Amino acid sequence: MILVTGGAGYIGSHVVKGLLDAHHQVVVLDNLSTGHKEAVDERAHFIKGDVKNCEDVEGVLEKFPIRAVMHFSANCYVGESVTQPRKYYENNVASMITLLGIMRDNGVNKLIFSSSCAVYGIPENPEINERMETNPISPYGRTKLVAEEMIKDFSFAYGLEYINLRYFNVAGADPDGKLGEDHHPETHIIPNILLHLAGKQPYITVYGSDYETRDGTCIRDYIHVCDLAKGHILALEHLLNNQVKNNTFNLGNGNGYSVRELIDTCEKITGMKAKVVIEPRRKGDPPRLIANSSKIVGELGWKPDYGLTDMVQTAWDWYQKNPDGYV
Repeated sequence: MILVTGGAGYIGSHVVKGLLDAHHQVVVLDNLSTGHKEAVDERAHFIKGDVKNCEDVEGVLEKFPIRAVMHFSANCYVGESVTQPRKYYENNVASMITLLGIMRDNGVNKLIFSSSCAVYGIPENPEINERMETNPISPYGRTKLVAEEMIKDFSFAYGLEYINLRYFNVAGADPDGKLGEDHHPETHIIPNILLHLAGKQPYITVYGSDYETRDGTCIRDYIHVCDLAKGHILALEHLLNNQVKNNTFNLGNGNGYSVRELIDTCEKITGMKAKVVIEPRRKGDPPRLIANSSKIVGELGWKPDYGLTDMVQTAWDWYQKNPDGYV
């Protein structure tokens, strides 16, 4: 049985569905502060609780025969982490201390950790691989890096076996139409473009149109949420089968898309025209950041199945069916 913390969230819920489809038994622990109970597959055992609370985690491990933990329970807004660092250190670091300690005390020694490209900061080489120096520039990125270091220390001292997955911009929705992206507030660019085109926002803001890129706007790596879920499940199965352990992998599409390309694709899918407002560049935004995922491709056999059109189409399909999100 697999414990998925944060399994009611955007990424966690897609991973839960993928695990169940692959015939794993799943327990979800989520406090529903940002997740949605409606997003949890009914085949999973759902427990409302908080990873920061020892009693909640201990209760799950005492009740269920947990083989491994997939940890998605964290706050993830870079801007908010700058203004509310205490919240991020409490939720992303203190909760990890609790989780790792209780896992050790209960003999659960396998962990898949949902990390982030934010641990790299702004690297000199825009094509980012796992050998590059980690130098996060936000409290959010620092909490993810601290968590990775804690995991390494527990591995050395107590025999914890782990795989860290660092990923970039996630988009899209379950092609079956059962799951989608519903954040409050929404900070991701593709859903914000679609919300604008659906008439829920007056315009879309583009920060900088004079970068040295093919159309002047920033280029970033985007990965479909189902490709991301597949990568997590593949990593878990390698860990459970003792094929790979104590390793870190990037998860990204490897193909950069510009902000202008995102808008153009959203316009094409929806048949509507966006009102775009150009603002000055944001400080610290590099022109181009792309994930090099050749390591996980070579060692685990992962590859993405979806491109930008799929990301936008599946997201738009879900919004059309769920105009008010999860209700």
